[in-house]
Amino acid sequence: MTDQRREDLLVTESLDAGYAGVPVLRGIDLSVPTGSLAVVLGANGAGKTTLLRSIMGLAERHGGTVRVAGEECGHDPVDMLARGVVMVPEGRRLFGDLTVDENLETGALVGVATARRSELRDMVFDLFPRVRERVDQRARTLSGGEQQMVAIGRALMSDPSTLLIDEASLGLAPVIVDDLFDMIADVNRAGITVVAVEQNLAVLDLASHGYLLEQGRMRAGGSMETHGAQIRALITEAYLGVDDTKEVGA
Repeated sequence: MTDQRREDLLVTESLDAGYAGVPVLRGIDLSVPTGSLAVVLGANGAGKTTLLRSIMGLAERHGGTVRVAGEECGHDPVDMLARGVVMVPEGRRLFGDLTVDENLETGALVGVATARRSELRDMVFDLFPRVRERVDQRARTLSGGEQQMVAIGRALMSDPSTLLIDEASLGLAPVIVDDLFDMIADVNRAGITVVAVEQNLAVLDLASHGYLLEQGRMRAGGSMETHGAQIRALITEAYLGVDDTKEVGA
């Protein structure tokens, strides 16, 4: 591992993972520097959700390592939370009969001091003004976009240093997706490292780092500043079948 990768906040090295002994991911190397917004793109079935779940300890790791701030992590989701790594699951998974405020509070139940909860709630309301407006509504009455904002807000109430977001745009109208991606960028600018897995290519415009996952393997990845043109070309090839690219190093 290079010195730079050792210094990065979230690193996977040669990560193999899957379910019930069946492999889904093979040899995944991912390196996310502190403060970055990394995007992992790939089609359905590429293994994007499994990647996030394996980092959190929710999918089986068959080999390789996961490191946070230079320390190797085990397979315990509670330990990952304690290290400041929090995941926003696909499909939001809010408590529909609870209010928005009650859903936010569930995100702060583990290890967040009462005084800090008030600060985090204010941060969520600043990032997502619509959540403040809907604070007393039951979650099931919200639109899909509003529910996604609450789901991200609930994760922020855990006071994370790293936020993993699984398919935030799924099922949302394009105009809502654009606003949501801007809000995710605002979360990143607030000092939180973000790893977002997506199928929607538009999110790449906001990314500092981009990765392409294909059939359980990381085909390409790296800094958009250094490798942006090549990463975009490889993703275009993968999505549209246009082959005019070179491989990209991490």
